[in-house]
Order: sequence, then C-alpha cells, then structure tokens
Amino acid sequence: MASPAIKFGTDGWRAVVADDFTYENVRAVAQGVAWYVGDDERPLLVGHDARYCAELFAREVARVLVANGRKVVLLDRVTPTPAVSWTVITHKAAGAVVVTASHNSAEFNGIKYKPDFGGSAPPEVVAEIERHAARALAEGVRQMPYEEALSGGRLTVEDPLPAYLEQLAKMVDLERLRSRGLRILHEAMYGAGAGLIARALHGGATTVEELHAERNPGFGGMHPEPIDRYMPDAMQRMGAGGFDLGIANDGDADRVGIIDETGRYVNQLQVMALFTMYLLEKREQRGDIVRSLTESAMVDALGERFGVTVHEMPVGFKYIGTKMQETNAILGGEESGGFAFHGHIPERDGILAGLMMADMLVEYGQPLSQILAHLEELVGPHAYDRHDIKFPREGYDERKAEIYKRMKEQTPAEIAGTRVARVRDDDGFKFFLDDGSWVLMRMSGTEPLMRVYSEAASPQRVGELIAALEQLSGVEARQPAAARH
Repeated sequence: MASPAIKFGTDGWRAVVADDFTYENVRAVAQGVAWYVGDDERPLLVGHDARYCAELFAREVARVLVANGRKVVLLDRVTPTPAVSWTVITHKAAGAVVVTASHNSAEFNGIKYKPDFGGSAPPEVVAEIERHAARALAEGVRQMPYEEALSGGRLTVEDPLPAYLEQLAKMVDLERLRSRGLRILHEAMYGAGAGLIARALHGGATTVEELHAERNPGFGGMHPEPIDRYMPDAMQRMGAGGFDLGIANDGDADRVGIIDETGRYVNQLQVMALFTMYLLEKREQRGDIVRSLTESAMVDALGERFGVTVHEMPVGFKYIGTKMQETNAILGGEESGGFAFHGHIPERDGILAGLMMADMLVEYGQPLSQILAHLEELVGPHAYDRHDIKFPREGYDERKAEIYKRMKEQTPAEIAGTRVARVRDDDGFKFFLDDGSWVLMRMSGTEPLMRVYSEAASPQRVGELIAALEQLSGVEARQPAAARH
C-alpha cells in the first residue's frame, strides 16, 4: 500500500509513530531535504529530542544525507530545538533537520527543518521539501550504513550544549542570577530541556529543583505542553511555598510556561506582556515587537506607551521570525509560549525565556505576583482563555473546510451583545469588538483541533465570548470555557 503524503503543518511534519511516522517516511523527508539543499556545500545538522527512538530516527536522517554527498554534523545527544537552531548559526550550516514532535503527546514524533538563519522554515521552503519527499517515496532514497558514513569522514558527531550555554550567558547575566539566591522550580516535562536551567545556574546561591527531568519517552502519561492543565504537580509544589519562580518547558524546550511564587499559572498573554514591559521599561531597549494574532492587546498598549511599533502576524513562528528579521525587532512571541529575543535566533527558545523571566525578577526586585500587579497598573485588567475542541483525525480536513465556509458565509455584526468593529480572516477568524476585547477561532495546522481564544476585561466576559463564537461556528464544546486570568 502506498504511503500517505507527507504534509508539514504550522511547524513541521508530525505523525503517529509506527503509523505514518516510519523509517520509510523519515528517510523520504531526509532525501527531500538533500534534494532541496542541492549543490550547497555547507554542512547540514541533525538533532533530536527525548522521544521514543529519536536518536535512531536521527541516525536514519544522517545516513541518507551523507549518502547524498552531504557533510553532516549529528548532534548525538538529546538537544533542545533552540540549541540546534543556535548551532546552525555557529556552524554556518545550510540548515538542520530536527527529529521532534515538540509539545505533541507521546504517540507522535516528527521533523522540523531549520534553514541557514536558524528559524522556522518559511512556507515556500516547506512546500519544496514536501514535493521532494513525495518524489522520494515514489523513486526511492539513497542511503548508506551508519558506520560507513561515520568512518568515511563526512559524518561527525558533536555535543552542541557547551556553545549554546555560552550564548545564553551573553543574553542573560548568569553570574548575577547565580548570586541572587533565587529558588527556582524547573518542570522539564521529561523533555529535551531537562537539566539545562540547573546547568546554566549551577555554582552560586541560586538553587534549581527539577521535576520530571529523567528521560521517559512516554512522558509519564503527561502531555508535554507547558500550560496549567498539564502541569498540576509543578503548580502544587509552587503553591506550597518555598520557590520564587516556576519555569516549565515543552518536549523540545522551545516553549515556556511560568508559575508565580503563589502557585498561580501566568498565562502566555501575560508572559508576552511581561517580557515587553521588562525590555522597554527596565532594559530600556527600543525597537519593533512582533506578536501572533493570538497574542495580547496588552503588548499593543505597552508599545503605544513606550513609542514602539507592534506587528500582528498569522499563527506560526515562521511568520514571526521573518518579520523579526525584516524589522530588527527586539522581541517576538506567540500565544503558545514561544518567545524570541534580539541578539539570539529568530526562533522560540524556552530555556532562554525562562532565564529572562528570572532576570526580570532580579531587575524589578519584587515577587512575580507584584510585577504582574504593576503590569495591570500600566495596561488595565485583562483576562484570557483558549478552548480546544478535538475532532477525529479521519475527515479533519473536510470538517475544517466546512467550518471555515460556514464562518465566511455568516460573519456576525455582533458577538455576545457587543458590536464587531473589524474582522481578520487570513488565519481563522478574529473578531475585534467595540469594547477592546477580541475573540478568535482557527483550526490547528498540526493537530485535529479547533481552537477558540479570547481576551477581555474579565474572566466572565472571556467565557461568554468563547461560548458565543463556538455556537456561531456550529461546534459547541462539551463544557463551558473556564477563563484564566
């Protein structure tokens, strides 16, 4: 039976292991990358996260690339995706293939491709790799035994973490952080970031306690996405006292989740606004800021207050990273917990984001809950929630088209009693309302999900807007949204 087409979503190709994520398909993607790179003589990197057999899949990628005449550097240890991206820069590489399914659950694995600038591949690059992968499935791939690739000199093996940690020290004053005696809880979620916050801050008065830092390809039954409902252990530990900051990272450590000293989850819109305030108010940086359309209006309010331009982009860091490069932006961020900082890579880095949050505590000299109160003084009260509605994988594309068609044909004049001021429909449907609130629905590009987001002045209002838009879409959730604020 013919293999199904390999399709990249918002950030890479993801599939269920032993279903569509097979050695055959992984080799086809590797062959597609080799054909895409063509005559470029710069090396290619191959990295992987901590998922089931990830290192074996990475070796398959490496031996296909070497068989195609490529020089390959295999990062032969569990490596965070942002560390792979940084290594692309330091090696002046043509790009990198990363075996990871990011925050997806344990049955998934996947592949991300990072071009020579270290960020997410733009749509035209992904389309080329998809086309070449389809050709590889039809025509076959070139491959050679791993040991032959290694002995032939075109494949080398390297640990990228020392150079990556050096770069983190240039972005954040780690010596100062080590000396301040912070008490940090790091929820590693069994992912590729395990041990790195502790390693970066080792040797001083600051202490780092780790949760779920051992390797466990099943993630202990946990969904490795750093949001409140998936990290009850960390929130309970923080709520019991004894810590100043909780930092969580997803499966490949490009995302971050934050918990304050009281055990309260700080939602990702608040985190983006905090980083914006910190860079503008304390670090006194000036430059453009780029956010996804699912991110907070608080960022826009801060931009106006401090006189900087804020750009709203479609969901996907490929759009944010590209705009950051175009505008030399100081910060880029998305609602899913991915943040990028000027002077590093135009890509999410959950380890750096966690260290930046610790540095913010030192700069303000206050508990995180008080810094959040200061943010509210500047921009007013904001509440937010995201509601995910799951669909069967079979027939998802048809259901997606049907829902989008319905929304296109019956754009409302008001939602939950408030007039719609304008609509953005290039990535789902985002409704901006007269009272400054907004509500958005979009279909996921990586999972069979409809996501509904809202930001408003109160949790109650957020819940009302989400429920109203779910009803308009024809897909009502089984239970009402519970707004987080």
